[in-house]
Formats: sequence, structure tokens, C-alpha cells
Amino acid sequence: MAHPIVYLTRKESISSCHRLHSNNLSDEENKAIYGKCNNFWGHGHNYTVEVTVRGPLDPITGMVMNISDLKRYMKNVLMDRLDHKNLDKDVSYFKNVVSTTENLAIYIYNELKKELPNPDLLYEVKIHETDNNIVYYRGE
Repeated sequence: MAHPIVYLTRKESISSCHRLHSNNLSDEENKAIYGKCNNFWGHGHNYTVEVTVRGPLDPITGMVMNISDLKRYMKNVLMDRLDHKNLDKDVSYFKNVVSTTENLAIYIYNELKKELPNPDLLYEVKIHETDNNIVYYRGE
């Protein structure tokens, strides 16, 4: 009998600041596209990040992954690299990439892939920028 496929999700909250600004656009174009999010001094968010792994249930442990391990991998990426950071200045990935929530989801997904012993288990990164604005990325 095949092992059931189970989805396991863990949430963490981080606070980061950034400025939406593309070096490929003029100042006027940036202001027109990003509006108040293009403020020269930037702005901040209290993001809620959900990470979901997907895989067969281990018949011996009864787990897809030990949740304590997932917590540690998330800490390594979220808390150590992104929490209370200026994304544009403190995270080299965003030097030439606009720090939209979409790009943040891609960054977190790719960094978690490097952390997980079995990267194929990573299914989705979902970021709640606000209660109403949510982005998810599945590596596609």
C-alpha cells in the first residue's frame, strides 16, 4: 500500500523594511508604478510566512518531516537573514532585484531548498504581507 501524501505547514512572523524601486525605471516611473511604496526612506511590514512541505507519511515516525527540524530551517532563513533587516541593504539578493513580496517569496523558497536535506519536500512558501495581500510561490 502506498504511503499517504501529507502537507505540513509552519508559520513564523518577521519584520522587515524595504523600498519598492527599480533601477531599470526613472524616478517618475517608479513613483507612478509603486506609489507610496517608493518612498525614499522605505517602509516596513510585519510579514507572516507559511512554509509547507509535502511528502509521504513515514510509516515508522508518522511524520512527513520533524516539525522541530522545519522550525530550525525556517529560523536559519527567516529569522537569521530577514527579520529586522532592510531587505534592500542587508540582503544581497535584493541588490538588483526589486524587493516585492513576490520576489521575497521566491528568495525564501530558494533559500529553504538549500537548507532542507530533502529539498523535494518543499511545496510552498506563502507570505501574508497584510491581512489582505498574500503571495505564494511553489517553485514554478
